[in-house]
Amino acid sequence: IASTDPALPSGEGCRTVPLAGHVGFDSLPDQLVNKSVSQGFCFNILCVGETGLGKSTLMDTLFNTKFEGEPATHTQPGVQLRSNTYDLQESNVGLKLTIVSTVGFGDQINKEDSYKPIVEFIDAQFEAYLQEELKIRRVLHTYHDSRIHACLYFIAPTGHSLKSLDLVTMKKLDSKVNIIPIIAKSDAISKSELTKFKIKITSELVSNGVQIYQFPTDDESVAEINGTMNAHLPFAVIGSTEELKIGNKMMKARQYPWGTVQVENEAHCDFVKLREMLIRVNMEDLREQTHTRHYELYRRCKLEEMGFKDTDPDSKPFSLQETYEAKRNEFLGELQKKEEEMRQMFVQRVKEKEAELKEAEKELHEKFDCLKKLHQDEKKKLEDKKKSLDDEVNAFKQRKTAAELLQSQGSQAGGSQTLKRDKEKKK
Repeated sequence: IASTDPALPSGEGCRTVPLAGHVGFDSLPDQLVNKSVSQGFCFNILCVGETGLGKSTLMDTLFNTKFEGEPATHTQPGVQLRSNTYDLQESNVGLKLTIVSTVGFGDQINKEDSYKPIVEFIDAQFEAYLQEELKIRRVLHTYHDSRIHACLYFIAPTGHSLKSLDLVTMKKLDSKVNIIPIIAKSDAISKSELTKFKIKITSELVSNGVQIYQFPTDDESVAEINGTMNAHLPFAVIGSTEELKIGNKMMKARQYPWGTVQVENEAHCDFVKLREMLIRVNMEDLREQTHTRHYELYRRCKLEEMGFKDTDPDSKPFSLQETYEAKRNEFLGELQKKEEEMRQMFVQRVKEKEAELKEAEKELHEKFDCLKKLHQDEKKKLEDKKKSLDDEVNAFKQRKTAAELLQSQGSQAGGSQTLKRDKEKKK
């Protein structure tokens, strides 16, 4: 009898029983395949690299088509991410392919923050998926998953070592996306230089702690080929959509004055290895790693920031309801605390304003008293001056009256003397 104890881990306490006949659940893989094929698949590639390294050409070569896109210039003020989504169909399998390119990467004089727009874009896709996942009514089966599944990091074929920009950017991205480093335009350096360059790149990645995507070896069906291909990283690739006649066949190649480089010739470059590993063998593992590793890390960090944890301080399981209640109570407590702080601040500001108004009123009263006293002093001065002027006017009038009296007396005296002389003459 199988155990029904929920405390037991899955698989423990169960026993294997034989079947007496055919049941039919062996068709589950076929059901899953049919359902997946009907729904279609999505795959999102991020191409990171400096302008002019052939990112668009390689994408056209990988998927054997011509994607629309404008060539980027070296005059971008900053790094911009350009996303384009295409519907591809091969046999009866549909693929919604999204290609994200980093326009202007490495073109600025100050490259210190060149990685930030890329990190922000990847986090934005994780956040959009998380928000959809946290909705009450979720539609994840029809949701267009825009999370980046693979990052093809294009390395310039210098033949010396990785640039500091490459190391810093890959270090910032390795915990957020599956990085597959590739040496772009590998026909620019010789075979011996290319081998040394690969060894140098691998050594620098290891010494700087950059974790690139390793093709899985836990599945026996692909363990051998993936183990072999891990040793070939980083892939040295060449892209070309031009077909040339080589022998009796038309093949993708690049024509040079010194000869022809065949894109799909493994003796010339690792393009076939890249296509095999990226699309034909490990595409589903890249999608799975994105969800189970990189997205889970982002989700865990975000939920921990929000206060959600698997266990409490006593190592007891946390329920979502308890966590929600705890966060709600904490939020309400903080809200009440802020309300009290705002109330206290308001009361304090009212008191300060009242004190300011009282001080202003006191100053106005003092100014009024000062002006009143000044007015009274001026009034008194004017009254004194008026009195003085009135006294002067009265004195002047008195002098004038006295002068007029003296003048009249003098004229009378003069008239009497004249009459007297006239009388004497007559005599």
